[in-house]
Amino acid sequence: MQKRMLTPSEIAQATINAGIKKANLSALQMILLGIFAGIFIGFGAQADITVMQTLKNVDIGLMKFMGAAVFPVGLMLVVMAGAELFTGNNLMTLALMDKKITLNQMLKNWFFVYLGNFIGSILLAAVVVKSGLYKIDTPATQLATKIAAGKIGLAFNQAFLRAILCNIIVVLAVWLATGAQDVISKIFACWFPIMMFVLSGYEHSVANMYFISLGKFLGLETTWGQIWVKNLIPVTLGNIVGGAVIVPIVYYLVYIVPAKENIDLERNIKSNLF
Repeated sequence: MQKRMLTPSEIAQATINAGIKKANLSALQMILLGIFAGIFIGFGAQADITVMQTLKNVDIGLMKFMGAAVFPVGLMLVVMAGAELFTGNNLMTLALMDKKITLNQMLKNWFFVYLGNFIGSILLAAVVVKSGLYKIDTPATQLATKIAAGKIGLAFNQAFLRAILCNIIVVLAVWLATGAQDVISKIFACWFPIMMFVLSGYEHSVANMYFISLGKFLGLETTWGQIWVKNLIPVTLGNIVGGAVIVPIVYYLVYIVPAKENIDLERNIKSNLF
């Protein structure tokens, strides 16, 4: 019978192997696949706005749920179509701790992928605005600018803490999708966690690249400096803590260290016997 799901220890090893592959991509591959990921996450964010634009008149909770229900398509595209997402790549610290990649390799990946994510998000926001999908004083335009303004209006600690919670969930979605062995399982592995983080109001750096740049292009009075200082920097730092520190360290200690100890024990036993 075909195995449908890897065990947690198998997922840990698969994540390490994925980190090795990501570390060995060329800079051009990182940027191009990063641009795709920025666009893919932007697709989900755009669908989120489109669904929510008039539901606030019905029920706020329903509005948030319906928006959260369509947003996960972004991660599905990243995972299954192929792209490089900064927040998901935070799991590369697992390969770093296992000494399979170097710190320079990981930081190189993060830099070029993050740059690509930003470029892709800005490009999609510009194209959407230029396409005429947003009209002056329509519900969609009002909601898009309100979302962007709300994100910039967060205090540093609020954005930082919400970002930690966000990327704990995002990397767990990637973790589950890594363990899933068929397309349907991968879809559900992405959908439930990502829906939950959006519904909960947590902060995702790449999604915010799209949301805030869209608001700016629609007339929100803010500067790029304010966008970075008031949101993207604290959110990026929080995402790193949640996705590159908390989850990988726990799983490394629980699944990788004991496996190494068992291997060392077996080697010692064999050496003593022979």
